[in-house]
Amino acid sequence: MKSNHDMELAKRIRQIRIDNHLTQDQVAKALNATPGYICNVESGRTAMSLRMLVYFAKLTGESLDSLVGSIEKDYQPTALDHEILEMLAHFSHDEKEKLLATLKIWKR
Repeated sequence: MKSNHDMELAKRIRQIRIDNHLTQDQVAKALNATPGYICNVESGRTAMSLRMLVYFAKLTGESLDSLVGSIEKDYQPTALDHEILEMLAHFSHDEKEKLLATLKIWKR
């Protein structure tokens, strides 16, 4: 039995396809899949792989996070930590020092 989240995603994918005036055949061709696969996804019988979700998001101009919905509450702190660390990896040494000084002031 599929979870509520899976069924909501299936409905969302179908609605986005319709809103973009695309047929199941057109989506299938664009994703290099079969129309049956798209039908199964939209009915909740099959879950799209991450790769297919990325392609579908690009095809329809949606962001991936808007497709899959909110992050589970238990994962949110971890996701936030990862996002911060990812951003820090691109900071220069000077930017990191400025950020640290700002955080120390803000934390008081």
